Amino acid sequence: MTKMKHPRFLTHYRSISSRFSLPSEGGRGRFLLTVILLAFCVGLQAQESEKYVVKTASGMVRGFDQEGSIAFLGIPYAQTERFMPPQPAKPWSDKRECNKWGPQAMQRVFGRKLGEDEMSEQCTVLNVWTTDLHACKPVMVWLHGGGFDSGTSAWNPGMSLAQNDVVVVSVNHRLNILGFLDLSACSPRYKESANVGMLDVVAALQWVRDNIRQFGGDADNITIFGESGGGGKVGTLLCMPAARGLFHKAIIMSGTILNVNTKSMSEELGKAVLRELGIDAAHIDLINDVPYDTLYAAGQRAMAASIGTRAPGTPMMWGFGPSPDGVNLLQQPFQPGFAAISDDIPILIGTTFNELQRLTYDQPMNEKKAREALQKTFGVDTDDYIRTFKSTYPDRTPQDWLSIDWLFRPKTIITADYISTHRNAKTFMYMFTWRSPVNKGSVHGHELKFCFNTLRHGKNELPEPTSADQQLADRMSRVWAQFAHTGDPNIPELPLWHPYNPDNGEMMIFDYNCRITNNPDRDLEDIINKHCFKQLDEFRQKHAQ
Repeated sequence: MTKMKHPRFLTHYRSISSRFSLPSEGGRGRFLLTVILLAFCVGLQAQESEKYVVKTASGMVRGFDQEGSIAFLGIPYAQTERFMPPQPAKPWSDKRECNKWGPQAMQRVFGRKLGEDEMSEQCTVLNVWTTDLHACKPVMVWLHGGGFDSGTSAWNPGMSLAQNDVVVVSVNHRLNILGFLDLSACSPRYKESANVGMLDVVAALQWVRDNIRQFGGDADNITIFGESGGGGKVGTLLCMPAARGLFHKAIIMSGTILNVNTKSMSEELGKAVLRELGIDAAHIDLINDVPYDTLYAAGQRAMAASIGTRAPGTPMMWGFGPSPDGVNLLQQPFQPGFAAISDDIPILIGTTFNELQRLTYDQPMNEKKAREALQKTFGVDTDDYIRTFKSTYPDRTPQDWLSIDWLFRPKTIITADYISTHRNAKTFMYMFTWRSPVNKGSVHGHELKFCFNTLRHGKNELPEPTSADQQLADRMSRVWAQFAHTGDPNIPELPLWHPYNPDNGEMMIFDYNCRITNNPDRDLEDIINKHCFKQLDEFRQKHAQ
């Protein structure tokens, strides 16, 4: 007899056969009864697997149970050709098994070589988590971090967040030189190449609009959300005409590094890449045959030779990222706000306490040593910085003076001030201040395991979650889902949270003691903004001339 391997199949068989007293003699009768039981178990198994089958516009997909949610991984939402806008996914006839992650975008990887099923130029896949295929729930579309250069949706599975009465979708799309190489000045055929990575995201939102009802989602109630580069992508979508009407709320998490790409900069970089590859405009299509690693390396050399290479920690980004063209992208986000087409979109925006700042919590530090280190950045305003810091955070230490975020929070305040007074929709602000027991910081990305409620997935910053950790995760995931439901993040367990404006400076602190503060650090952030964004000021002065 064929060996039965599926655990649920064995469970059905053993459960049913245990109810029968099979005769010790009479092998034929025993055999016939066994055949009947096997057929019955096969029927149960087939019925169970079919309940996870959904019909999409491109074909049938089969999901699976993932920790109490129904998951569909690696669904194609588009197909792509190098440097061209995405096209609808190619239909399939069989039921597609969606039980493993689809390929991530091409990017630099370290360690083992990834196969095409793990990393591919055909990376336009998405994932869906739901708890009820027949409901009509709000939808949350997640855009992963990694700047516009790297990353994958596999970093943040959505099965736990989906259990807050929402449908969660996450997206892979083209990145780095494949997503944002501007060849428009070299050939009209490539007029949209500078933004195809973001056009992929628009295509994913179109797929959600057209298919999500089959997964229990409401196509008329969609929230886009992302952290770091994903927050930058959310801001970019708020400035893209093609995305208008495809989402209704937005959450921007630690995403306010400023993209300063201009059309002239991206065109200059595109020409420099062709020079590095030895390809002239007459033979531009040869670029489609260049191996990815060769193409990526040429892009890095071209950046250094033309517009310059961005150093890590720089408070602005440029290079292979979205570029305003007046058609696909009207403007860069956060400068200080978004395009008027998104004035009716409620926004939840925030940061963590430390973000990407180098932590000093493991170093002995007194006020004298901290002051000496701060003078390198704040010069004659160092004493003013320390005095204002002590007034703002009286319980913090000299290590905090050096470890607090100097990158995201200042521009987040500037953006929130602007959008809360120039738009119709409400703005809500938060700060995540929970500290990891490993590095004592509240760093860039630490909040993700809380808002996704996946504390036990990955142990790096939280080896043993406590009941207080789990309570915070339960609350944050509920807040994120509540905002997706109504555009208002208030839940009964937390203090009343009013919309932000420059006068009230209202902000929710997420920590073991969640609480509301009002303009707690505006004076401090003014000092930080004055001294930590000189490169940005120099760039703007140069390009204003």
